[in-house]
Amino acid sequence: MEEIQSQSDHYRSSSSSASSPASRVPSSNFFYLRKPGSLRQPISFEDSPDWDDTDIEVRVDEGGDSINAATTPASPSLSKLNSGSLPSPPLPERAVVARKISGASLAWKDLTVTIKGKRKYSDKVIKSSNGYALPGTMTVIMGPAKSGKSTLLRALAGRLPDSARMYGEVFVNGSKWHLPYASYGYVERETTLIGSLTVREFLYYSALLQLPGFFCQKKSVVEDAILAMSLGDFANKLIGAHCYMKGLPRGERRRVSIARELVMRPHVLFIDEPLYHLDSVSALLMMVTLKKLASTGCTLIFTIYQSSTEVFGLFDRICLLSNGNTLFFGETLACLQHFSNAGFPCPIMQSPSDHFLRAINTDFDRIIAMCKNWQDDHGDLSSVNMDTAVAIRTLETTYKSSADAAAAETMIVKLTEKEGPSLKSKGKASNPTRIAVLTWRSLLIMSREWKYYWFRLILYMLLTLCIGTVFSGLGHSLSSVVTRVAAIFVFVSFNSLLSVAGVPAHLKEIKIYACEESNLHSGTFVFLLGQLFSGIPFLFLISISSSLVFYFLVGLRDEFSFLMYFVLNFFMCLLVNEGMVLLIVSICQEVYWSILTLVSVHVIMMLSAGYFRIRSALPRPIWMYPISYVSFHTYSIQGLLENEYIGSSYAVGQVRTISGYQALRNVYDISTSSSSKWENLLVLFLMCAGYRILVFALLQFCVRKKFPGRRFFRCNRETNNPR
Repeated sequence: MEEIQSQSDHYRSSSSSASSPASRVPSSNFFYLRKPGSLRQPISFEDSPDWDDTDIEVRVDEGGDSINAATTPASPSLSKLNSGSLPSPPLPERAVVARKISGASLAWKDLTVTIKGKRKYSDKVIKSSNGYALPGTMTVIMGPAKSGKSTLLRALAGRLPDSARMYGEVFVNGSKWHLPYASYGYVERETTLIGSLTVREFLYYSALLQLPGFFCQKKSVVEDAILAMSLGDFANKLIGAHCYMKGLPRGERRRVSIARELVMRPHVLFIDEPLYHLDSVSALLMMVTLKKLASTGCTLIFTIYQSSTEVFGLFDRICLLSNGNTLFFGETLACLQHFSNAGFPCPIMQSPSDHFLRAINTDFDRIIAMCKNWQDDHGDLSSVNMDTAVAIRTLETTYKSSADAAAAETMIVKLTEKEGPSLKSKGKASNPTRIAVLTWRSLLIMSREWKYYWFRLILYMLLTLCIGTVFSGLGHSLSSVVTRVAAIFVFVSFNSLLSVAGVPAHLKEIKIYACEESNLHSGTFVFLLGQLFSGIPFLFLISISSSLVFYFLVGLRDEFSFLMYFVLNFFMCLLVNEGMVLLIVSICQEVYWSILTLVSVHVIMMLSAGYFRIRSALPRPIWMYPISYVSFHTYSIQGLLENEYIGSSYAVGQVRTISGYQALRNVYDISTSSSSKWENLLVLFLMCAGYRILVFALLQFCVRKKFPGRRFFRCNRETNNPR
C-alpha cells in the first residue's frame, strides 16, 4: 500500500495541468448533460424500476428536431434522460412516431468467465464482475485491448464459445431465465452485408427471415428500423463495397447492420464496438442515433475502446475493465471523480476515455521505456511517467471501498429482489418461408452481380467455343474416336475447372450464412436448400448453352434424346462440382487457399479419370482406389461416351463392321449395357447429395465454432457451479 500511495502521490504532483473534475467539464451540450455539482456529490442511482410502469411513449414533435420522452406514469429509471439538450439527426417534416416499448432490465452478479487453456479453464478473462443496465439507457463496457470487453458482452448475451465457462448469475427483469428469440439483438464487430441489395431490400429480406406473418406486415417494421437509424437518405441506395459497387460509407454500413437487428424490435440490444473503423464525425452521428434509440425504451449495452469528449458525454453508465478486473461501474461523469479520488485527475484538454485508457493500459509502459532516453534531450515527460500496474491496483482498491461499488450492489439487489414480466418469444418465420426468401434473394443477387455470375457465364461460353472450334469437323469415322474422346474429356474437365471463378461468391454466401445463423435468422438446412434452388437456374443456363455450342460444333450423334442426355449429364456434373466448391470454401474460409485447393483437387481427379491411362490399368493403391471412384470426371465422361458410342457401329474396310464399344475399348473403359449411362447419371446425383451432406455437417460443427452463435442461457443459482 505504501508503494501504491507513493506512486499515486507522484502522479498527482506530476500532473500540473490537471484540475478538479468540476472545472474540467467543457461547455459542449453533448458532454454537459448533468449539473456540475453532481461530480462532487455522492453517486446516487435510481430506484428500482416499477415493472408495471416501464412502458414509455415517444413522440416526435411535428417539424421538431428533438426527441421528447414521456412516461405514463413517469418511470424513475428514465427520469434522467436529457432529451431536451440532446440533438438528434433531422427527421422528415411532419414525422410523427408514437409507440410504447417495454424495456428490459439486465443485472449481473459475480460474473466470472474462464477460457480453456493448456490447463482446463485456467485463464480467467472476466473476474467477479457486477453491474446492471436499465431501460432507456446506454451502458458502455470500456477498456484497453484484451481487457475482456467483448467476452463480457458475449457472456451477457449468452454467446460464449464452447471453450468458455461462465460462473455467476445473470438476471433479466429480476428473474434468472433466458433471453428468448427476438427479445434481444446482437451486432458483431464486423458484420457481413449484401452489397448488391439496397438498404431497404436488405432490411426487408432480413425481416422476412426473422418475423412470422404476412409479407405486407413486414414493410412497416422495416420503415421503423430505417427511421430509427436515420437511414432515410440511403434507403434506396445499394450497400455495395464489393464487386463493381462503390458502396455506402462506413458509418451508414454500420447503421444498416444495427438496423437489421431492430426489425425484431428487441428489448435489449448488444453491440460490439459500434464505432469500429469510424471517423470522429461518423462516430458522433452514430452515438447520437443510438441515444435517440435508447430514448424509446430500448436497453443498449455495447463495448467501446476509445471515444471523443462529445461521444463520452452521451453514455449513461460505464463499466471500466482492465485484465478482466472491474475498475469502475457507475455513471460516466462520476468515473472522473473516481479517478480524481484515486489520485489520477483528468488533465484539461484531454478526452476522458483517453485519460482512462492511458492510466490502465499496460502497453504505455513500453512507451515510457522508449521515452526515457529521449527525455534527456527534450525535458521531463512527467505526464507519462507512471507505473501502469500500480495505477490499476490503486483504482481497483479505491473502487472496492468506494460508495460507487456499494451503490451498484444496492441497485443490483433492488433489481433482483422481485421478478418482473418475463420476456416472451415473438415467434419466427417457418422454414418453407425462409427457403423461399433465401432462394429469391439469391436469384436477385445473381441478376445484379455480373462479376461473379454473368462474367462467369461468358467465360464458359468462350471456353466452349474455343474447344468446339478446335475439335470441329471430326466426322464419324473410326479414326475420329480417339480425338472425340479427347474433346469430351477437355470439355468436361476444363469447364469444371472454371468453377474457381465462383469461389468469392460462395465465400460471401458462407459469411452471410454465419452472420445470420448466429442470431437464428437462418439455419444450415435452410441455407443449403436456398443456395441449391437459386443455383439450379444459373447452372442449367450454363449447361444448356455450353452443351449446344459444343454438341453441334464437334458433331456428336444427331438425335434429340442423345442431346438431352448430354445436357443433363453436364448439368449434374456442374451440380456436383458446385457442391465440392462449397465444401472446400467451407473448410478453407479464404479465397487464396480455396482456389489453390480446388485447382489441386481438379488436377488429381483429371489424372485418375481414365483418359491419360485406362482406368483398369491405374495403380490400384490410391489412384484406382479411392481417387478414381470419388472423381466425378470419371462418371461424367464415361456416361457421355456411352451416350455417344453404345448402339453405334463403324465400318472396317468394305465388309466388316465393329460396334462403338469395340472401337472405344482400347481408348476408354465403358460398359456394354445400354442402361450404364443412366447408372453413371445416378452416381453423379448421389455425389451431389453426398457433397451437400458433408457441407451440412461441416457448417453445423466447424463453422459454428469459428463464428460462435447465439445460445439460450440459464445462469446457475450457485455461483460456484459452471453453467
